[in-house]
Amino acid sequence: MENLSHQLSILGTDISEKYSLLGQGLGRTIQLGDLQRKSAMHIPGLNEASWSAWWTAFLRGGQQTSLGGSHQVLNAVDLFSSAGGLSLGLREAALALGFKFHSEAAVDLDGDALATYRANFDVTQTVESSVKSLIDYRVEGLGDTAEFAYTPTTISAFKHVSDVDIIVGGPPCQGHSSLNNHSRGNDVRNELYLTMPALAVATNAKCVIIENVPRVVHDYGQVVDTAAQLFKNAGYFISSGVLTASDFGWPQSRSRHFMIASRIKQPIDIDVIKSSLSQPARDLRWLLGDIEDLPKSSNLLIDSIPNTTEVNARRINWLFDNDAYELVNSERPVCHQDGHTYPSVYGRLRYDKISPTITTGFQSPGRGRYIHPTKRRVLTIREAARIQGFPDDFNYVAKEGKSAKRGNLHKWIGDAVPSILGYVAGLVALETMI
Repeated sequence: MENLSHQLSILGTDISEKYSLLGQGLGRTIQLGDLQRKSAMHIPGLNEASWSAWWTAFLRGGQQTSLGGSHQVLNAVDLFSSAGGLSLGLREAALALGFKFHSEAAVDLDGDALATYRANFDVTQTVESSVKSLIDYRVEGLGDTAEFAYTPTTISAFKHVSDVDIIVGGPPCQGHSSLNNHSRGNDVRNELYLTMPALAVATNAKCVIIENVPRVVHDYGQVVDTAAQLFKNAGYFISSGVLTASDFGWPQSRSRHFMIASRIKQPIDIDVIKSSLSQPARDLRWLLGDIEDLPKSSNLLIDSIPNTTEVNARRINWLFDNDAYELVNSERPVCHQDGHTYPSVYGRLRYDKISPTITTGFQSPGRGRYIHPTKRRVLTIREAARIQGFPDDFNYVAKEGKSAKRGNLHKWIGDAVPSILGYVAGLVALETMI
């Protein structure tokens, strides 16, 4: 029997989630101290009230509706937005707490990603530009000595952006990634992290959510400590730490570092929210079992399988012929046979376990553990998207109405924040606004 309620006293506030049958669907109640927020999802034929039922419906295109609450419009700005993975989770949190989500702006250098963002979100403007080009600011000092040399201001396409409730963003993380052995921790892209507090001050934003890889705290330029000090100087309260998707029931091990800042009050502690809403992770069968057989009539890119080289096809067959999940050295490339640090490469996923972190290489068996548990193939784009928490009806397009290409989808999905993490971080941030 699934545990239907998770509750803990948090800084004087009790927070919990409960699910119940509601007419032809499912109701969710978020309890915040003495305050309740209710929402619902239409799910015909449902006879189970659970977290699993709710998120299964979400993945299959179910739409959440707020019941009560203020229905206040939440004006959001998404920086480094890509296709909108972080906004997806934030929108779910907003609806759960009675807000009406509206994206004031999304900013990214990838114009095709912005086209997909427009296709999926109510957004006033998208800006195909560097975030740094939209703000005039300069930071002096590092860590707890950091300060803005003068008050940041918006410029260019952002000159008239105002009335911002929340800013979210995931500055480029390649400079911090454990897969980057060249400039890890000392990469000029890492400085883009500081555009987040700069824009918050420039627009007087109420809340900010910044996400990045866990290694960001080891950045050579101390961007996390510097950003925290800049926020504190401007009167923001801070909560920060690492959230892992599997801690909240999701079948993926992906972890992200979050910094949540609020001008209104102290946000719930990140470590405590993990205890409050944590639950056992579902397995991959729960997530992918209903779509393992490819639709014979579909010509959609998201359901297709890329061409496999003869040698990789042999490796996949070896795993299934030997009922194995790890490739033996004799079947690996020569460079992997004399000791290697990536045992998951050419690995097969297990239905009774969770997925490792999805990356942009999820359709190449040589880039990670991406071979399907029961089918002699790699994951489809739809399957990888589900593991990242994108619903099946998410619309992937490119500029000028063109179709998105395989490489686009690999990047947008592989780099995304799982929607469950955006949802949890969103609850932390938006609780300060209720």
